[in-house]
Amino acid sequence: MITLLNEGQWALFSMVLVAIVIALSFHEFGHAWTARCFGDDTAERAGRLTLNPVAHIDPVGLLMVVFVGFGYAKPVPIDPRKFTSRYADLLVAAAGPGMNLLLAVVAINGYVLMIQFGWLSLTQEDPWIFCKYFTILNLLLMLFNLLPIGALDGHYILPYFLPRSWAQRYRYYNQRYGNLLLLGLIGLSILGVPVVSTLFSLANTMMLWIVVVPVG
Repeated sequence: MITLLNEGQWALFSMVLVAIVIALSFHEFGHAWTARCFGDDTAERAGRLTLNPVAHIDPVGLLMVVFVGFGYAKPVPIDPRKFTSRYADLLVAAAGPGMNLLLAVVAINGYVLMIQFGWLSLTQEDPWIFCKYFTILNLLLMLFNLLPIGALDGHYILPYFLPRSWAQRYRYYNQRYGNLLLLGLIGLSILGVPVVSTLFSLANTMMLWIVVVPVG
């Protein structure tokens, strides 16, 4: 994102920053709301059952997004002992990426509908630019968090799709080496390995897949 500022693209930088703040806030709210649905009110008592970005955005994490391309929001506190379902851990983890997918679907299809109803024109560039980046960034956040390494949401999800013995081994090795692997992935991206750009390209392709409103 810092390249946008270096190139003087202040308007685009602002759009992307707003999109990231919304995406991260909804992502964390998804975790908090789903945990509450399964009996855990820890996040609610911590003031995290809200869409207010102030409750979710970590200033350092947001600055990392701007300068490094990777960042984070404040983790939602969860107490698995309060869960009322054996699958709550899976569903709470999936709720964050799921919320980002929902935002992406609503954004791109809402844009198409507004074009069809004549509320927007194809000649208006700013609404399309914001919708495009908002959709792609939400898909990008979803894809990144589904990676089953470190503390990302994917490491809670993957074990449910593995045989029990494999799941136990995976949890063991991810607990020991997962965060190192994640840091290594971030380091490789900073050094020029196309980690983010590959996920960005996939998110760009997925944007076409999630358009469900007939065009035309």
